[in-house]
Amino acid sequence: MLNLELEDFDIEQIADSGQCFRMYRVADDTWELFALNRFLKVQKRKGTHIFHCERDEFDDFWSDYFDLQTDYGEIKRRILTTNDEYLIKAVNYGSGLRILRQDLWEMMVSFIISQQNNIPRIKNCLKKLCDINKGKFPTPDDFLNFRETDLNFVKLGYRKNYLLKISESVCNGIFDLEKLRKMAYLEATKYLKTLHGVGDKVANCTALFGMHRIEAFPIDVWIKRILETRYCNDFSLEYWGLQDIGGIVQQYMFFYERRLKSQ
Repeated sequence: MLNLELEDFDIEQIADSGQCFRMYRVADDTWELFALNRFLKVQKRKGTHIFHCERDEFDDFWSDYFDLQTDYGEIKRRILTTNDEYLIKAVNYGSGLRILRQDLWEMMVSFIISQQNNIPRIKNCLKKLCDINKGKFPTPDDFLNFRETDLNFVKLGYRKNYLLKISESVCNGIFDLEKLRKMAYLEATKYLKTLHGVGDKVANCTALFGMHRIEAFPIDVWIKRILETRYCNDFSLEYWGLQDIGGIVQQYMFFYERRLKSQ
């Protein structure tokens, strides 16, 4: 068990940022999460976080997973030097956000399921998928071997056919996950959109959260609303020189806007 004081890190904000769907709040100060079939419990206590794992496991896996090597303080300073009032408020509000380094396949599945869906339902679908797969996140092979009754239990709707067709493309070698991992942002999103059911939003979310291509700027209903109502569709990352960190900017905006609407 590790008790750590971490700068620019807040597990509560990260858990509520819409990027991770297998992180669950189990008490006021406690979260449990699953990643690559690993499990971790994290507690938030005043200025510290308690990680229920050994130091070796934290250094070997969780430190990278939480992107602790990236200087988010410097990223925030860049954004705060703009005179964009909305961005400044968003950064100050979500000062503990980080882009997790999650599994590519899991993010592809998660954001396929996210289409026309809300976060509680996405989490529920993913939990059910893991439940019918003996607790493990299903691989492409697993999807093709599931019984029809199992998939119907998950209640994926039209997304079921998307996942089956994508799984088939991966298993048949038509779509190469290892090739995708090595691609730059624009090449990766173009390649992702060759898959059945993958459009701009899913491709950009996969690039950002599954490949850590932090220049990706996914536009979902929340971001679309921000661009329309806050910026009259005249928002430009390039104007402030932030295009290389667009995905991190997007997370601050997304988190801030959702919290504002929930108040």
